[in-house]
Parts: sequence; C-alpha cells; structure tokens
Amino acid sequence: MGLISSTHSISRYYIDGAFPDGTAEGVRQGLIENAIPEIENEYDEISAGWTPLETPYNPDFQSASFLFGTYFAFSLRIDKKSIPAKLIQKHMAIETEKKKKESGRPFISKNEKAEIKERVIDILMHKTPFIPNIYDVLWDYEQKNLILFSTQKAANELFETLFFKSFDHKPIRIFPYTIVEKLGGFSSDQKDKILALSPLNKRGV
Repeated sequence: MGLISSTHSISRYYIDGAFPDGTAEGVRQGLIENAIPEIENEYDEISAGWTPLETPYNPDFQSASFLFGTYFAFSLRIDKKSIPAKLIQKHMAIETEKKKKESGRPFISKNEKAEIKERVIDILMHKTPFIPNIYDVLWDYEQKNLILFSTQKAANELFETLFFKSFDHKPIRIFPYTIVEKLGGFSSDQKDKILALSPLNKRGV
C-alpha cells in the first residue's frame, strides 16, 4: 500500500541528524548501498532493500529520481518466501515412506525425521518464488518528518533497522509521548508533568 492507493495505513517517524557530505548525496549513497539485490538468492527466506518509488522492480538509484521538491520519496521492498505447512507435511510423508522402504524398517528415528524435514524445506525453498511487498516512504528532511506507508509490525521493524543501517539516523516512531518529547514545543516542566500522567480508570463511573 502506498502513495497512489485510495486508502492508506501509515506510520510517522521523527528523523534528526545531518549528512557530512550533503543531504541529497548522503541519501543517494544510502539507497544505492542498501538497494534490494537484483539477483535473488533462491535459498533465502527473505530479501529486503530500497527501490525507486516509480520503478520498484528495477532498483537502480543511479538513474532513478528520489528527490521530489523538499521530499525524498522511495520504497522499501520486502521479498519473502512462504511455504504452506501442509505442503511440508505432504512431502515429509512421501520422503518418510521412501526412507522406511530403503531401510527395511517400519519406523524411522527422531534424527532421521529431522534430517528429512530439513531436506524437504531446503528443496521447497529452492523451488518457491519470492512474493514481493512494497511499502512507500515519504521523507521530509527539512521538517524531520517521515511517513512509512505501513503499520505492519514486521515491516516497520525491518524498515527501522534498514534505515539506521543506510543513513546512520535512528527513526523515532511518533506516538503521543514522542510528540510531547520531540515535537510539541513544551517546556521541561510541562514535559515532566505530561510524561508522568497515567491512564484514567473509568470503571465504576
């Protein structure tokens, strides 16, 4: 889900920090160095990296635009493989019967079962295609605000890790308390009072 969707799920972040070699060049280098690999490793379960907003399946930041007015706009692409549990069970049953016939035993050991499962998953992982998921990013560097078009926990956590690795800036998720701490313009005394607040128990009211 992204910028051109009719509905949006977004997470807001506060980004603070500078780039010693210039902001646009610093962002460009971070995107290039952490773009999603073009050559897929067929044995990986997950592959993730940045892609251009307009060409998410061609991660070429040397020629693609990522600067739009005062915004940096790009995408996080997460390619993931998912093997259905029933498919694993099916192939394990087939391989288990083969092992019994080869060994001449009516059963197989726990270690043999573990080896069969590992081999089955490895084979299926090799054959299963990646399913891509794309999450757009809109970063207003001057205002220190960033919007990630996702509220999924796994995607957000991966974004936060990759963002820090790419730009050496820690993205701070904006909640009511972080608004008070970073964006509200409150005095120290006001912050202390607000941060000391606790939820109101309305039971019995």
